Parts: sequence; structure tokens; C-alpha cells
Amino acid sequence: MLQATQKTKIVFDNVKKTYPAVRGGGNQIVAIGELQLAIHESEIFSIVGPTGCGKSTALNLIAGFEFPTEGDIALDGAPVRGPGPDRAVVFQHPALYPWFNVLDNVTIGVKSRGVPKDEYLSRAHNLLRAVGLAGFEKSYPYQLSGGMQQRVQIARALISNPRVLLMDEPFGALDYQTRIIMQQLLLELWDEFRPTIFFITHDVAEAVFISDRVGVMTRRPGRLKSLVKVPMPKPRKLDMLRQADFTEIEHQVLGLIQEELVYLQNQNKAPVA
Repeated sequence: MLQATQKTKIVFDNVKKTYPAVRGGGNQIVAIGELQLAIHESEIFSIVGPTGCGKSTALNLIAGFEFPTEGDIALDGAPVRGPGPDRAVVFQHPALYPWFNVLDNVTIGVKSRGVPKDEYLSRAHNLLRAVGLAGFEKSYPYQLSGGMQQRVQIARALISNPRVLLMDEPFGALDYQTRIIMQQLLLELWDEFRPTIFFITHDVAEAVFISDRVGVMTRRPGRLKSLVKVPMPKPRKLDMLRQADFTEIEHQVLGLIQEELVYLQNQNKAPVA
């Protein structure tokens, strides 16, 4: 197994993930093939690639929801054996309990683990202030916009002080203006809490704007095609989107994805032997 260094948080060591054939015949599905990757401490690492390249599978493996068919995944040098409070997941659609108010939605996880109220309550209020929801503690999900609901989900993820924040297209269902606001909020929260963030997105501009590095995956079976560094310093402002350096990196990532899409298109056009 690859050994994690002091600055390395997550290691994929020659990871392969296959799924059984669909009932009724067919071959097994190889979602990820021989993935080799190291993600650094407190890094924002985004992953992009063609649909079906294994992005969500990789996130599920880090979360401990699934396990590699071959290879190993290590977190702080220890093998991932299952889910744990050291990792928190933020999904595309906020999975909030409609019968709980905002404060109860944020604290339900720590309550269920038996954390004393005097330990989590002040942190919950601080997080709600951090995500711009102070004053909404007693509101219910149906009273909130989509962006506000996603802020609740992020606060709930952060309340356990996770070492790793796993985000699966968390802003994908939001309108453009709200999405930009949430990207900036994420960078502000990272600056305050400094978790390692593994971020899945289909939006290349989003990946470049928030990330320290962008990993580009190949078509299925997903392998790491390229690692693209984003050297622009944080904090980042919206005018960065118009800078030549930003555009150059965005075009580089888009070009790498386009190579995979062209290959898939040509494969679909190829005559059957």
C-alpha cells in the first residue's frame, strides 16, 4: 500500500471497482480501473470527467459506503473500513427531515451519537451564522429556498468537525446566481474550518474556481487522466473568472474531457464486426 505522508490525507492505491452484471446477462461493469491518487491535507480537490467515469463511485469508496474490488483506500494512513464521523457527505439534493426545523436538522446526527447538548448547541448556532442562516433556526425546510436548504445540509455536515467533506454535485440543482454565491460560501467555510474537500461537479468553471487541483477522469473504466493545478491564491473573487490564467486552465480541463467524449463518440459510430 502507498504510505500517506504528513501532508497526504487520502490515498487511492491501485483501486479497481466492479459491479456484477445486470440480472439477465451481460458483462460485469468496471466503474473504476486502477485508480492511483493522493489528495492532500486541507486541499479542495475537484474531480470531473465524462458521465459514468466513476466520480460518484470514488466518493462512495472514500465515504466507506462501498469497498474496492481490488486495491486499497487509506485515510490518514489507515484503511477505510466503513463510514465514520470523520467524513461527512453533502449530496446534490438536501436530504433534510421536513418535520424538523433547521436547528434540529443540523444537530440530529450529533444527537443520535449521544453528544451532550452543551457540546453541540453553541457550535450549531456558530455554523448557522457562518452559513448565513442566523435567525432561521426555527424555520422548516419548506420555508427555505433551495440554496438555503443546501446551507443547512452543509452546516449539518460540518457540525461533527469532519476531517473530510465529500460533496457530490452539491450546487448542481441551483440556479446560476445562487450557485456562484454557494461557491463563494464554500471557500469562506474552507478558510475558517480547513477540511479536506473532495468535490464532484460537471461544471468545469466551478471546479477551477474552488479547487487547488482538478482531477480529470477518463471514460469508463475511470482512471486518472490528468491532474491540473490551480495556482491562483485564495481568497478568490468573481473577477478571477475573467482572468486569462483562469480561462487558460478552464480550457485545458475542457480539452482533456473533450478528448474522452470524442473517443466515445467515435466508438459509438464504429461498425460492428
